Amino acid sequence: MHNFRRGRLALSALVVLTLAGTAAACGGDDGDGGSSGPIALTIATFNEFGYEGLIAEWNAAHPDIQVTQKKVGTWDDAKDNLYTKLAAGSGLSDIEAIEGDAMPAILAESDAFDDLSDPALDGRWLDWKAAAGTDADGRLIGYGTDIGPEGICYRSDLFKKAGLPTDRAEVASLLGTWDGYFATGEEFIKKVPQTAWYDSSTGVAQAMLNQVAYPFENSDGSVNVENADLQSVYEAVTSNAKKGLSTRLSQWSDDWAAAFQNNGFATMACPGWMLGVVEGDAEGVKGWDFADVFPGGGGNWGGSFLVVPEQSEHPAEAKEFAAWITAPEQQIKAYQAKGTFPSQVDALDDPALTEDVRAFFNNAPVGTILASRAAAVTVQPFKGPKYSDILQAFQAAITRVDDGSNDAADSWATFLSDVAQLG
Repeated sequence: MHNFRRGRLALSALVVLTLAGTAAACGGDDGDGGSSGPIALTIATFNEFGYEGLIAEWNAAHPDIQVTQKKVGTWDDAKDNLYTKLAAGSGLSDIEAIEGDAMPAILAESDAFDDLSDPALDGRWLDWKAAAGTDADGRLIGYGTDIGPEGICYRSDLFKKAGLPTDRAEVASLLGTWDGYFATGEEFIKKVPQTAWYDSSTGVAQAMLNQVAYPFENSDGSVNVENADLQSVYEAVTSNAKKGLSTRLSQWSDDWAAAFQNNGFATMACPGWMLGVVEGDAEGVKGWDFADVFPGGGGNWGGSFLVVPEQSEHPAEAKEFAAWITAPEQQIKAYQAKGTFPSQVDALDDPALTEDVRAFFNNAPVGTILASRAAAVTVQPFKGPKYSDILQAFQAAITRVDDGSNDAADSWATFLSDVAQLG
């Protein structure tokens, strides 16, 4: 699953400086160092990409190019290793996995990474996924792995209790806009006042931000957090929390996890990787379903890339392997292994997806729904080098309102001050 448990990218000026100037560096420590025997490649990943079986498959078919995976638990761990070895000029793996929100910083220093462009791969990825891995000069720096198209998870039993429709199509007709989503929530909490409408203010804020073209920065990377779209998200989330629609819990906290078991909320924004989280935290709870809808249209939350550092001693072989493991056939196998939803166009109508039905979600055809949600994505937010730092400050502003530390106006003023201090 590619989610915020991996941690958010927090770049400092020092980190950006360490990225610069590494294009001339060479000699990662992961090559075989000799001319005899198979070429030894390493791929560095974090969390679960579903690559274990695929690497074994590759190694069995390619005795001349053997791949070893280096896996850590979170993106924070991978990020620290990446920046340290970029600064040192050696030591990186031949292929490095990069969390999606970190790609803007990578693209800003793309000379430190190989150009992976290949006419044979044109059209492989959804357009917006390929664009997110392409630098300003049109060089494809990152091969897309998974994506996080979003639908709505909902408790059909609690909907029934509130007198709301429970059929997926009828639910979708109610929740197609944010105004409709919040209005239905107000109706719900009147009928079921002990249960919140959605799981987290910050979660809904993230979902809404995923539909904003320029949430924090202009296209030239200059900071602009006093824009109307961002203020609209902030006002919607804080005002609806005040009305009682939100649990006011922080996502991934113990209390948030416990809310799955005690009827704490009725809906939540669900990218594909979130389905496994819901199924795990709500184990034994009946009534969960999944609707082919997302307020405001489509939205993507999550997804990663594979890059080949200039340090690699075997860039051609690394590119070959990276292209293979991100091919539609392999991404389907990764989805079957770990639920990582493919970013490749040809994978979206594969029977492994279209026939994927989840009993936990009332036998919802989750593969078909997620493919539909992926096709609905029309906006990919611009994420400049300061995106992650500003996002962290924005979420903190919402949390201060949720926990009563500040009112909305004061917390917004603090947010503006925090952003100004980022430089």
